[in-house]
Amino acid sequence: MLLPKSFVWEDGVEYEISKVKDIRRAASLKAGGAGMRYTCVVDGKEVYLFYEDNNMWFMEKSA
Repeated sequence: MLLPKSFVWEDGVEYEISKVKDIRRAASLKAGGAGMRYTCVVDGKEVYLFYEDNNMWFMEKSA
């Protein structure tokens, strides 16, 4: 099982994932696409990190 620990944003800044709260198969309602959704805590904020079946990652900020 994949477990993300950090990611690098477009501007080159690396962010640490302090906690992975949940992992489930889901679709992104904002970005389209589907895959494994990781509910992560980054800098005290909850974000959704998706891993698609085509081996690509993308992020969606939760509400």
